[in-house]
Formats: sequence, C-alpha cells, structure tokens
Amino acid sequence: MQLHLFLSTALLASARAVRAHSGTEQRSASSAEADWATRHMAAEHHITNYDAGAFFTLHDFDGSGDWSAAEIVRTYGLEDESTKHVSQEKKDEVVRKVMDLIDFDKNGRIDRAEWMRFSAEKGRLPDFGLGDGRHGDDEYEYEINHYEKFHGPDTKEEDLTHPEDIAHFKKHNDEEEAEERQQKLDVMSIVEQNIPAKFRRVPAEL
Repeated sequence: MQLHLFLSTALLASARAVRAHSGTEQRSASSAEADWATRHMAAEHHITNYDAGAFFTLHDFDGSGDWSAAEIVRTYGLEDESTKHVSQEKKDEVVRKVMDLIDFDKNGRIDRAEWMRFSAEKGRLPDFGLGDGRHGDDEYEYEINHYEKFHGPDTKEEDLTHPEDIAHFKKHNDEEEAEERQQKLDVMSIVEQNIPAKFRRVPAEL
C-alpha cells in the first residue's frame, strides 16, 4: 500500500509541475460555473486551478504533441470500468463532437496550437454526462477515489473493510492467483488442458 501511495503522490506532483510551467490562463474548480474540464482536473488530478496548457499536456498520453481519437476517449474516462456500459456509438459521438469543436484543419487530430486557440477563444470541452473522466490505472483510481476519501496514513489493513476495499483487493488476489497458475503451466512440457479430449492418452485399466 505504501508503494501505491508513493506512486500516486509522484503522479500528482508531476501534474502540478506541468501546471506551474504552462503559463496560460487558469480557472478555479470552486466556481459554481466550473466546466467539465475544470472539474475533471480537480477530481482526477487534484489540480483545483485549471490551466489549459497543463490540461493538454496531461492528456497527450503518448507524448506525440497532439490528441488522437483514442486519447479523447481516454480523457473522458471511456476506457474505465465505471463506463463499461457506454455504447460504442456514444463513444464515437464524443470523439466526433470534440473534433468538430477543436480540429480546425480537419486532419483527425488535435494539436497543441489548435487546443490553445480553442481555449483562447473561451472554448470549453462539452460535458457528456459520463462522469469525471477516470483514466488512471486501477491503483491510482482506487487511491484518489476511495482510499484518500475514506482512509488515511494510519489506516491498517484490518480497517480496509469497505465494499470498495474488498473488491479492490479481491481483484488483486485473483490476478496473482491467475499469474501463479500460468507460471506453473509455462514450466510444463505439455499442457494437458490444451490437448483436445479425443487425443488425450487414457491410462490403461489394470
């Protein structure tokens, strides 16, 4: 748990460093009129003063200098377990509407210049009603959306009894058990379960 907290803290520190050096207009998440992107930065990245440059950098997941359709999907949290009910049609709609707003040269990608132009013209990312946009890994999302809200640095393992805690650690245990089973199978010369039943050798009866 301590390692997971360290990694989450490091990620949050990195996000704040990006914000500090971007030098663009900032907006506050405490405002009643806060838009989706501002709320997203506060909820998902713990950054309460929205900054357009920082937002772009944080969501350029592959570091290519522009956003692809896949990165828009991820930014809105549409790869997260919490949005598995969202249809592909709805995901396509999200991408299409965002591209229509910001992809000025219509090349299917949004580069930093386009984003900064959109922001300078007071453009705002739409709120599609699909949540805050969770796009961290399981550990990160568990830390910021549950552990930090309901537990603290002095929490002991036996105190982690909330349904979210139980589900989180059960998933880890299941993954570890599956990995152990696979490791045992990998060292076997022949995996009997992979042989069609009709070709398996039946032991001779005594």
